[in-house]
Amino acid sequence: MTKHLRIGLLGAGPWAAMTQAPALSGHPDVVLGGVWGRRPEAAAALADAHGTTAFTGEDGIDALFASNDAIAFAVPPDVQAPLAVRAAAAGCHLLLDKPVATTVAAARDAAKAAEEAKVASVVFCTLRFATDTARWIGEQAATGGWFTAHAQWLGALFSPGAESPFAASPWRREKGGLWDVGPHALSALLPVLGDVVEVTAAHGPSDTMHLVLRHTSGASSTATLGLGAPMNAAGVSLVLVGERGRTELPDGWGNPVESFRTAVNELIGVIRTGRSHPCDVRFGLRITEILAEAEQKAAGTAR
Repeated sequence: MTKHLRIGLLGAGPWAAMTQAPALSGHPDVVLGGVWGRRPEAAAALADAHGTTAFTGEDGIDALFASNDAIAFAVPPDVQAPLAVRAAAAGCHLLLDKPVATTVAAARDAAKAAEEAKVASVVFCTLRFATDTARWIGEQAATGGWFTAHAQWLGALFSPGAESPFAASPWRREKGGLWDVGPHALSALLPVLGDVVEVTAAHGPSDTMHLVLRHTSGASSTATLGLGAPMNAAGVSLVLVGERGRTELPDGWGNPVESFRTAVNELIGVIRTGRSHPCDVRFGLRITEILAEAEQKAAGTAR
């Protein structure tokens, strides 16, 4: 790898404009090697804002892959997964967004493609790269002795009067909070409590989903996930209770641009060392497997 890693950006929507594009274009060791978007005008505007080239259409995807060392993804999960397969086959390292996919088959294909192509991968689960939350997760994993955990991730994207640019996202409307904020909860719970060995799930109001999880450590956890909470009910908390008492996830997730730059740094480290990252595409696959099982269990209880 040369001193400057060329990273192309796949996606030109709000998240790409707010986070990936400024993080990549401002990174001292990275060249933003182009932006691809389904809408030519959005791709052109974002590329122009960051002094790079716009790519559009099917041919544009292949051209983006051919001209870059790695690809950062800011597209819906079930668009992301098959494009990750193509990117890996083209020899590009992968900087994926969460969730990797919303079907186990698609996530498995992406993980298999990365393994076969021997490309590095990092999944941008924000809590794992924001300074305060990443430190807290590491400290709690090292401490151990946790008896149970209680997570609540409630957004108000679908609430009347909400003004989030992500509220109109078709995949979020279809899949709900389980798939949008569920990866955040699991990205913090799994490294602390261990893998999930049993899942129970049930629907709540709006798109809310309640999960009960049993972990390899013997601990249990609960997670309440949703995007349709009332404005005054929205909020995030994660509490661990164990041998040393009680601890809670720090407030605030930091600046997402800085967190994404940290993810870029860690991808660079993986490329240089050849070591896998704890938040790689295989971890993304495991999150998809757990959420898919929860979705299936909740569908069974609803009948």
